Amino acid sequence: MLMRPDSKTQERDFLLEITRAITAQLDLSEVLRRVLHASVVMLAGRVGLVALRDEHDDMFYVRAYSGITSDHVPALNEKLFELMDGKSNDGFSREFLNKKLREMADTIDTKLEQSVAMPLVFAQNPLGLLIVFRSYQTTITADDLTTLQSFADQAAIAVHNAQMYGHINEERQRLAAILDNSGDGVFILDPDLTFQQVNRAFERMTGWLTEDVIGLPKEAVIIWDKLDSKDLESALKDGWLTHYQKPDRIDTLYVEGDLQRPDGVTISIGITYAPLLTADGRLASIIANVRDITNFRKAQEMQSVFISTIHHELRTPIAIIKGYASTLSRDDVEWDSQVIRDNMIIIEEEADRLTTLVEDLLTASKIQAEREVKLNLEYVQLELLSARSVGRLEGQSHHNIVLSFPDNFPIIQGDEARLRQVIDNLLTNAIKYSPNGKKITVGGRFNDKNVTVFVRDEGDGIPADKIDKVFDRFYRIDDTMTRKTQGTGLGLYLVKAIIDAHHGEISVKSHVGHGSTFYFTIPRD
Repeated sequence: MLMRPDSKTQERDFLLEITRAITAQLDLSEVLRRVLHASVVMLAGRVGLVALRDEHDDMFYVRAYSGITSDHVPALNEKLFELMDGKSNDGFSREFLNKKLREMADTIDTKLEQSVAMPLVFAQNPLGLLIVFRSYQTTITADDLTTLQSFADQAAIAVHNAQMYGHINEERQRLAAILDNSGDGVFILDPDLTFQQVNRAFERMTGWLTEDVIGLPKEAVIIWDKLDSKDLESALKDGWLTHYQKPDRIDTLYVEGDLQRPDGVTISIGITYAPLLTADGRLASIIANVRDITNFRKAQEMQSVFISTIHHELRTPIAIIKGYASTLSRDDVEWDSQVIRDNMIIIEEEADRLTTLVEDLLTASKIQAEREVKLNLEYVQLELLSARSVGRLEGQSHHNIVLSFPDNFPIIQGDEARLRQVIDNLLTNAIKYSPNGKKITVGGRFNDKNVTVFVRDEGDGIPADKIDKVFDRFYRIDDTMTRKTQGTGLGLYLVKAIIDAHHGEISVKSHVGHGSTFYFTIPRD
């Protein structure tokens, strides 16, 4: 028998009370504790345990216990594994089940006389097993079984609800972690376009804190300095949501423009809006993904300027070469040898300029594609390489170019063609940005570990806030001198890439109005 209450009414009241207490809980640990406690009390048992089925391997594991210590759990799990291994398509045979329950009782205490096992089943899905062990034998009547089955059914409902709540809570935490750790900003709006939630990336991007933004209307936070397309409000008025006749259809809205932050800074962002609909098609909320496209826009602008510059840079030497060649090939004029020689020198210089430009473009393209500069190593004399560059370029300039290398400057291992590119680019830069008649020095120094080559000019210098950017691809300082000077913004980018490939370092020292000095250092070994 179960408990011996004064009447069946008391028994039903007790059962109703404990089932209400169990089903009111959504925490699985608390549900299992109450189920176990109620089971042991109802059956006047000494030991109780609840085993739940694991979704991954379909085996039963002890998840709650009463009257034993944790030392018993591994052995009881082994018996549960054996019990599940012996299960047939029709379930357990009574004889096999009783045998395994007896072995489990003996594992705990040989003085345990009787065991009662109640399956926890919800919607024909086995959730687990509730087992109570008693120190004495007694008869369990049909009414007792009905009561126990009713309790087990209620317990199964409570366990199922708690498990579902646990899964939902885990999924909520997982989505919250994804939201908070996303690199893109995310915010969620109510149907009336007030802020429900934002993530940390949104805070960093826009300067708005979560506690300040929640509950504010969208137009108080998303303030456009410049808008490239219609915003969310306009899209809603134009019937954007009328496209959502079917909940499974997703048609996002993309908005791009310059956003004003609370601190006065303006950033370029792109926002992708997507509505979240209820089952009956009503708008529940709007989820927005925000991406900072400031650097992307700058890169696009730089690329446009670069393409325009390259177009000009390529056309100029080609036009000069064509013009002088056409002039020399005229049949109606007899040119003396000096004119021909002068014109051929100009053609050769422009061809060299064109060759350098094409080399820079090809090198930049290979770096972009291969993410590295491949080197053909050989022994290189940097002072001779510098002398050849000076000899090649000094005839094209009106500067005083001098060499300053110490005696016995060491030979290094490197890629001669690439290092010639480095010296040519640094020297060409110095010529471009130095007024005519000024001195340009190409020199070097060395120690036991490294060699250093420098190119010093007496030009206008580089502002301190621009020095870190001069080695960026396509970057050109926006000042009076650079506007007068041709260039692609690739020269110093290539110089740094080549020196990096040699495991070297490049740096620049500059003072506005007093010129600049570029240094590159390469290991001797």
